[in-house]
Amino acid sequence: MNNTPRPNISPDFTIDDIHKIREWNYERRKGMSRQEVIDDINRGAAEFNALIDKMRLDTSVNADVHKEVSRRLSGVRRTARTSASK
Repeated sequence: MNNTPRPNISPDFTIDDIHKIREWNYERRKGMSRQEVIDDINRGAAEFNALIDKMRLDTSVNADVHKEVSRRLSGVRRTARTSASK
């Protein structure tokens, strides 16, 4: 895996940040096989899901925030599972 440093993301999360992330992922993955890319994506998804689950258990986070994040992520997780099973 390439040791390309993570991009600096602005607090406002702009379209430029999305471009930086896409470029960073391309640079990291350009020498990987298809299976290595899939494994890398799955690792990142597992880390993200663990972070979300930890946040759900954190009582210092507002309950409304939990509900909104859960609502938004339910579609993302469903889509990821559907894509992975194809």
